[in-house]
Amino acid sequence: MINKLAWFLFLWCVSLVNGQSTVSEKGTEIHYLSGTDKDHLVEWDFYCSEGRKSGAWTKIGVPSCWEQQGFGSYNYGSDKMEGRAKEVGLYKHSFNVSKDWKNKDIKIVFEGVMTDAEVKINGKLAGEIHQGSFYEFTYSISKLLNYGKENLLEVKVNKVSANESINHAERDADFWIFGGIYRPVYLSVAPKENIDRFAIDAKANGSVIADLFLEAKKADHVALTLLDVKGNKVEDLKVTDLKKEKNKFRVVTKASTVKTWNPETPNLYQLKIDLLDKRGNILHSVTERIGFRTVEILEGDGIYVNGERIKFKGVNRHAFHPASGRTTSKALSIEHVNMMKDMNMNAVRMSHYPPDKHFLEVCDSIGLFVIDEICTWHNPMLDTKIARKIVKETVVRDVNHPSILLWANGNEQGWNPEVDQDYAKWDIQNREVIHPWSIFNKTNTIHYSHYHSLVNDSYSKDKILFPTEFLHGLYDGGHGAGLQDYWEKMWNLPLSAGGFLWDFADEGIERTDRNNEIDLQGNKAADGIVGPYGEKEASYFTIKEIWSPVFIEDRFIRDDFNGIFRVENRYHYINLEACTMTAKWIQFKGPEDKNNYKIISKSKVDLPSLSPASKGKFTVEKPKNWKTADALHLTATDPNGKEIFTWSYPVATPKEANKSNVAYTTDGTVKTATKNKQITVETKDIQYVFSEETGLLKEVKKGTTIIPLNNGPIILSQKDKIKNITVTPSKDKVEVLVVFEESKWSPGWSTVKEVRSDIIKWTVHANGLLDLKVEFKGYRNLKGYRGITFSFPEKEVAGMKWLGDGPYRVWRNRTKGTRFQVWENDYNNTVTGQAGEDEFVYPEFKGFFSSLYWSKVKGNNNNGFTVYCRTPHTYLRMLTPEEPKVNKSGAHKEKIHPTFPKGDISFVMNIPGIGTKFQFSDSTGPHGNSEHYFGNDDKPIVMDLTFEF
Repeated sequence: MINKLAWFLFLWCVSLVNGQSTVSEKGTEIHYLSGTDKDHLVEWDFYCSEGRKSGAWTKIGVPSCWEQQGFGSYNYGSDKMEGRAKEVGLYKHSFNVSKDWKNKDIKIVFEGVMTDAEVKINGKLAGEIHQGSFYEFTYSISKLLNYGKENLLEVKVNKVSANESINHAERDADFWIFGGIYRPVYLSVAPKENIDRFAIDAKANGSVIADLFLEAKKADHVALTLLDVKGNKVEDLKVTDLKKEKNKFRVVTKASTVKTWNPETPNLYQLKIDLLDKRGNILHSVTERIGFRTVEILEGDGIYVNGERIKFKGVNRHAFHPASGRTTSKALSIEHVNMMKDMNMNAVRMSHYPPDKHFLEVCDSIGLFVIDEICTWHNPMLDTKIARKIVKETVVRDVNHPSILLWANGNEQGWNPEVDQDYAKWDIQNREVIHPWSIFNKTNTIHYSHYHSLVNDSYSKDKILFPTEFLHGLYDGGHGAGLQDYWEKMWNLPLSAGGFLWDFADEGIERTDRNNEIDLQGNKAADGIVGPYGEKEASYFTIKEIWSPVFIEDRFIRDDFNGIFRVENRYHYINLEACTMTAKWIQFKGPEDKNNYKIISKSKVDLPSLSPASKGKFTVEKPKNWKTADALHLTATDPNGKEIFTWSYPVATPKEANKSNVAYTTDGTVKTATKNKQITVETKDIQYVFSEETGLLKEVKKGTTIIPLNNGPIILSQKDKIKNITVTPSKDKVEVLVVFEESKWSPGWSTVKEVRSDIIKWTVHANGLLDLKVEFKGYRNLKGYRGITFSFPEKEVAGMKWLGDGPYRVWRNRTKGTRFQVWENDYNNTVTGQAGEDEFVYPEFKGFFSSLYWSKVKGNNNNGFTVYCRTPHTYLRMLTPEEPKVNKSGAHKEKIHPTFPKGDISFVMNIPGIGTKFQFSDSTGPHGNSEHYFGNDDKPIVMDLTFEF
């Protein structure tokens, strides 16, 4: 097996261009035959047996999935076997070998081929056919090469494996399946006497054990040097024990002073190993990047890293890019890990196969815990012979990454228990093995459990609760929706180790046979927190707030605000005082002002010294004019200067904030007339028409332009009949009052029935402003909506600007992650996670928006209108999102597309939760429950609005 040093030397020392190589004296040289990633391909000769561009020799870029280069046909894992593409790809590539390599140990390394690969060098087989798409494999080819001459590499790739258990594991799974040499290919050139591979166990106390697997008859001793990541010497390490076996050395040493590795402070070092002969001459020198950390799983307790019990804030992630399929790049790995860290995640599960090596390197360096997994899919499991080979290839390649804490022996009942013990054969660290979606050994990794299952009171209540998939994020459901309830339960349950959301990104592929349109295979691959190209959905920011390591208790700012916030340090390793916080007191401008805000005061907040998991409080300085502010923003940054989150708190009430925006004048006259069952009110250049029978607004005309806000306010969840309608004109205004028949009403939990009437009161002012006050009853238990609604044709809406929470819409079980300020969105018809005319354009325009103060609705071919809201805690409903595509049975429809109120634009006091692919919102926790409680006050609910046209 090729030693892994070569890869790391390559990363540090060479430009990623084919034909270039890295050389270290007495080290290993890497010579790329292919390109290095999705953005750097090298053309090889290629023949495809069937499908597109088949039947003739041509060229293809390597590495690549051949479908993305225009060859063959597409298949998703759930396609029926008889309909699957079964192409065979033939590759040829010529390369030169130096005469100087004749006395070297030369290997050819394939980082990944889909699926069966037969390799020939100069017409001779390099070794047995390799099976399995996601695993690195190597052949020793020193004896097959023509030195100083041109050599021919031939690779035959069968898209469908000859091993049926491989086909089931990799090609029946719930993801896209491809064909081709999709990861890089290179030659490894080492001295004849060399370290073939090595495995390192570096503990948090500085102790190091290394197993060196040798191809060296002259080897007698080793020298060890600890370097920093830049290559500077930290210390020479004394070998305290050296055990020699045939073709293997076990080396023991200890570093005197090291910083440990964890995701919050991912300290890394390099371990340089020199293999020496009896005279002390270097035979071979290798260097590996390592992190010092200790992993323990304590039964009935938890998962510990460096003595700290961990709550995993994790996500599942496919190695995928829409343009290149499974062929990725280190740049993409960095982008994805940075986005996970930005969401305050600390862990990632490799679903459902080992990733590119560079992804693990990035997890090491930027800091994420990793579950590394072999590819299986439900029953039947991998046959034992091939499973043993795959386990070995996975562990041998990945053994030294400090980010990897656990091995997953497949996915969802695809585990082969006969190979559970094989991991320890190859893993010097003896990391434990889990079975995702199983109660196995010390853990319960249940998938998609309902909220109530988190009580963990079954026969497995002594197991560490550790869902490796939860809150399935189909379309806009799951992920952030429900996470607040799940996480508070997980955080406070001693035996909960957190969990992993499904999944990171929508797996939409650019179909090269369909003009590069994005294909998500219906609703099978639309599960991401981000879109195919990393477009951020609302759940991205919800997760960012809920998983913030700086946890601020919810609170509201009122006139008696004392400046105190209660805080909890939810880091595992960092003291809270290492973070910084800034407070901004902000005034917001009106709808017509281009400058949306003004900062009236800015100050630093002194965070308390709190060790991990400790609680305390901090105080925000109140400037003298703090009550003139509309909002307070608190921004926390981590020790590296990256934003953790920005919390926002309204200071002024909607009524106070809108005082300067709504100005009544007595200039002008108001005329009113009643005819043909219509009440017409005119003032200046505006005409309002109300129904004499219902009191509803029927038409608004400004000049000659009709502004199509009409048919409202309909009081939602109300069936009372109208008692009477009165029109009261005066000099500078006209009032239209609608009184409904009295009905019995029970405030709060009282059994006393009162009689109360709902009312609608319109007031048209001389300057054209239109006030609306609606009073309606609350209900102790309601599954409908409380509020009012209007019609406004969707085609007439161009966008909106508003003061409130944004820029994303909310659901009852996903209100976190927004910020209170002025926002502006253009109209779009985005269906979250679904390809279409407005595919992956975020934020979505349509939906519910919380904490409305005012909104300017922009019209198409009309002037639109502005509405000012004086009622606290009001949600604006802007149009109705289009229903997403669901499977043929429609089983997911009601779970991920709640019922909206009638009409188009509404002002409501309550909103629905949203479910997941597998759950209705009610089962995702208290915030997702469909029951709403009103009427705990002896006063009616009042909706107080002013419209400006």
